[in-house]
Amino acid sequence: MRLYDIESPDQIRSLTIPQLNALAEDIRHFLIHSISKTGGHLSSNLGIVETTIAMHYVFHGPQDKMIFDVGHQAYVHKILTGRSTLFPTLRQLDGLSGFQKRKESVYDCWEAGHSSTSLSAALGYAAARDILHQDYNVVALIGDGAITSGMSMEALNDIGAQKRKMIIIFNDNNMSISKNHGGMEKRITSIRSSRVYRNVKQDVKGSLDHNKFGTETLKFMTAFRDRLKKGLIDAPLFEEFNLDYMGPVNGHNIAELIKVFETAKEHDGPIVVHVRTKKGKGYSFAEQDTVGKWHGVSPFNIATGQSLMKLPPNEKSWSQIISDALIQLAKKDPKIVAITPAMAQGSKLMKFAKMFPDRFFDCGIAEQHAITMACGMSLGGLHPFVSVYSSFLQRAYDQMNHDLARMNLPVVVGIDRAGLVGDDGETHQGVFDIAMLRSIPNLILSQPKDAKEAYDLIYTAFTSGKPFCIRYPRGQAMVPETITFDSIPIGSWTKKQFGLHPKGIIIAYGPDVERIEHTVQENEYEMIVVNARFFKPIDEHLLTSLLNLNLPIYVFETDVTIGGLSSAILEFQNQYKNKIHILGISDHFVEHGSIRALRKKEHIDLESLFKEIDAHE
Repeated sequence: MRLYDIESPDQIRSLTIPQLNALAEDIRHFLIHSISKTGGHLSSNLGIVETTIAMHYVFHGPQDKMIFDVGHQAYVHKILTGRSTLFPTLRQLDGLSGFQKRKESVYDCWEAGHSSTSLSAALGYAAARDILHQDYNVVALIGDGAITSGMSMEALNDIGAQKRKMIIIFNDNNMSISKNHGGMEKRITSIRSSRVYRNVKQDVKGSLDHNKFGTETLKFMTAFRDRLKKGLIDAPLFEEFNLDYMGPVNGHNIAELIKVFETAKEHDGPIVVHVRTKKGKGYSFAEQDTVGKWHGVSPFNIATGQSLMKLPPNEKSWSQIISDALIQLAKKDPKIVAITPAMAQGSKLMKFAKMFPDRFFDCGIAEQHAITMACGMSLGGLHPFVSVYSSFLQRAYDQMNHDLARMNLPVVVGIDRAGLVGDDGETHQGVFDIAMLRSIPNLILSQPKDAKEAYDLIYTAFTSGKPFCIRYPRGQAMVPETITFDSIPIGSWTKKQFGLHPKGIIIAYGPDVERIEHTVQENEYEMIVVNARFFKPIDEHLLTSLLNLNLPIYVFETDVTIGGLSSAILEFQNQYKNKIHILGISDHFVEHGSIRALRKKEHIDLESLFKEIDAHE
């Protein structure tokens, strides 16, 4: 079957097992060649080709709900649901999304760019189905990295409590969460998935479930079966959550997968199917990858495995610039430690991990845990640096607020991939962190315009004794020949004047500052260009002097404006102009006390309101 002829999964159900195996090889070949041109998530999709084929063979979308955790491992799903012709547009404007997208296909029932949402979403679907008396299967495919997160553990706990019919396919690519004795466990899975066993099980249940004696006998037989199984093999983690379990199953054996999925489909409550796969299967460079280099890739040469995106020799990625500075500081300060929630490769911390193995912590996909662990390390006397992508930091808002800022702890947070990231779409655009963090007391929030300023900001952060956030974008910048460190006054901005009689003021931040300066100079604009390198605190002294010039001000920000830099400037301008009077809780944490006493202390009682009115009449 030609891939371009597939319009729906119904077409593959008439194929024989050899034909399905051939289809799997065609899909794998297609993915390698297509992604080599467009870039995208390679290894994870190569690893689940047969599993996805078996899912669509057994389950019938769009009625049956198939959720992929995370959505970036849904490429094979997209091919089988008629979207192979769109792959040349993958992750391009108005093209094929790199994740499941509800508006893109009726087969995409869930959207996720962040991991560990599938189990909660699947349980929600199952609850809705049962309450509305509908009939469909709910299937969640989740990888081992995603299943170790706190959210997945919470979902498993509730799934075990609610006992609703749903299927969890645990995609384990040689990183098993439980010890197993292969031969015995495979034998039990083989027995449970055999047609004879399934028919006998249904017949026995149907015969015994009609009277009290039969019900008690059925309960005894079920308990005996479970005790026998647990006596033969180690109980996996899932059984501790009161979930039935089958596996491990060879995730590249379509015949075996179909048989096991058919069994799981007939199961009454929640069941976990443990599938063993090889991440990157079919492409040797990806198969041999142990650090995640081939997880998400830019266009590459298939024969050599070399990326086609080469940086100039005098440029480095922003992640590398921050990592290099961190390493230099860590050489002199043995208390500096680095923490990442499963982003060591992307955040360029592998060299740090190699140089300081006892001071490097990859805590897995657990952003909340990463921030709070860093807080504990800080209180214990260490100097933690946490590297986390901007869009993933959203998950740790409570910890940033409650644990880090409220206790005013000296932890440095590197906010990687800040601003627009492009290809991965709305789930990954890092445009909310400024607005999210500006409202939190005690936090310092900054962004460098160039590599030298990045070095200076990270040095300032470690010497500040404060919760200090440094955001930096995807992309690269020119680097000096040597790394030197200078302290920067916290909250300070800088400005450059072009021309004797400036006609306006541009306030910007990050790499755009130098681009704006270049354009202004090249076109002989008479302007003042301001590098607003701190979002919190802002440079009120410089801003006051700028407002006094009575010139037009252009705030150029590449993140959301609500709550961003322009909001900070407008808030200050209003206070400076004094036309709108604001009564509210200012920039601090409110301590304990009665509501009445606290309202009076914070000047948000009615007496304070009318005092303010009387003072300005």
